Amino acid sequence: MSDADLLQQLMDAMRCLPGVGPKTAQRMSLHLLERDRQGGEHLSRVLKDALARIGRCEWCRNLTEHPRCNICSNANREQSQLCIVETPADVLAIEQATSYRGRYFVLLGRLSPLDGIGPEDIGLDQLSAHFAAEPLAEVIVATNPTVEGEATAYYIQQLAARHQIKVSRIAHGVPLGGELEYIDAGTLAHAFGSRQPVE
Repeated sequence: MSDADLLQQLMDAMRCLPGVGPKTAQRMSLHLLERDRQGGEHLSRVLKDALARIGRCEWCRNLTEHPRCNICSNANREQSQLCIVETPADVLAIEQATSYRGRYFVLLGRLSPLDGIGPEDIGLDQLSAHFAAEPLAEVIVATNPTVEGEATAYYIQQLAARHQIKVSRIAHGVPLGGELEYIDAGTLAHAFGSRQPVE
């Protein structure tokens, strides 16, 4: 195998990352080889360790290297509130941007019958078991405002209703600081349809 072959393999491997095309992969590969081999070695070690040790929380399905993640094992979190999200990235976004102090359940996707993704594929059977076993006062549905996300939210609402659990849905619509003339029609229509009375 020639050096060029190995360089090409490195560039091809970089392309497994989201948003990394051929040029970005080339730039990243050359940077590591020409300017930061120590950083590349560190990246290699940490990546190998992370892939070997990070799995799913047995309760909420978030990423963790322990049987239960830091949020689920934290007794100071509000145990009666459960926020349901699609991905671990959603957990990070909510934790960084809000003061929410409850727990989470990560679906790892959303319902999509056309793609063959049903309730069991995204853990809704496990969620139903949590609804039956846990003393939950409120479920916050934080799925994305897509057709599939809305269908998933509706399914969860029906599931929670069977267990007499209060359900709320995060608001969607005009962003803070946004100007109406620049908002797309779908977002504006949803904002109008979901308007709340002023008290």
